[in-house]
Amino acid sequence: MLDLWYSEYHTDDVKFSIKTTRHLYSEQTPFQKIDFFESETYGTFFTIDGLVMVTQRDEFAYHDMICHVPMAVNPDIKRVLIIGGGDGGTAREVCRYKGVTHIDLVDIDERVVRLCQKYLPQTACALDRDERISMHFMDGFKFVKEAPDGAYDLILVDSTDPIGPGEGLFTMEFYENCYRALSDCGILINQHESPFYDNYNHEMLRAHAKIKRTFPIAKVYQFHMPTYPSGLWLFGFASKKLDPIADFKRERWEALGLKTKYYNTDLHCAAFALPTYVKEKLDNVR
Repeated sequence: MLDLWYSEYHTDDVKFSIKTTRHLYSEQTPFQKIDFFESETYGTFFTIDGLVMVTQRDEFAYHDMICHVPMAVNPDIKRVLIIGGGDGGTAREVCRYKGVTHIDLVDIDERVVRLCQKYLPQTACALDRDERISMHFMDGFKFVKEAPDGAYDLILVDSTDPIGPGEGLFTMEFYENCYRALSDCGILINQHESPFYDNYNHEMLRAHAKIKRTFPIAKVYQFHMPTYPSGLWLFGFASKKLDPIADFKRERWEALGLKTKYYNTDLHCAAFALPTYVKEKLDNVR
């Protein structure tokens, strides 16, 4: 019997592979190539341009950490903008907060949403079902540029890597528009790449330098993502006023009674305690 493997090069000489049971679907959209696979260990997973985006097995780590960290700093968040996130996992977690009144989800490629609704209902379950979600299929850079001042309490940049359709979401102008579109206590969380391999580290430092120039509070936190390059992945936390540790509302978040698989209040502050080599890289950013 022929073994079928999905393989992704993390560097020129490092490869990550998953044995697949089925190649469920493939489509080239005007923006990117989307594939869905099935495996015994990771369940259904999908890739964009040959890179793993989401798997059933470990998606909870990413979606917990992009959402619950800022919500535990400001539990009064009401208006949320998600840029990217077409798989629906980030929106699913935001929808668990009854105090949130409106969510704009902006993804350039509608096919990501529709295909995830078909093949990954685990993450896409809230899309088209929660009336607080408004979906916009357009360029996230353009959407933020046209957003009113102070329109959002939280912006979650759940983007692909800074190539192709996601490139504009790592520019100085984009971060400046995010700052303008946030309320006085607004928070920006961005997908911040990894510090381990050189190519990802380069993009991480570029993004951090721009955010530090834009926001008075700019910090980074880590989490473990088994299917992402090196397993060590980062989010950026940027805010006009709120510090992710000094303003952490542990008791208020715990009182919500939300059950999570990765995030917890003990982990919250610990996630901002970075390895020395990562701290040194970030501290030296200009």
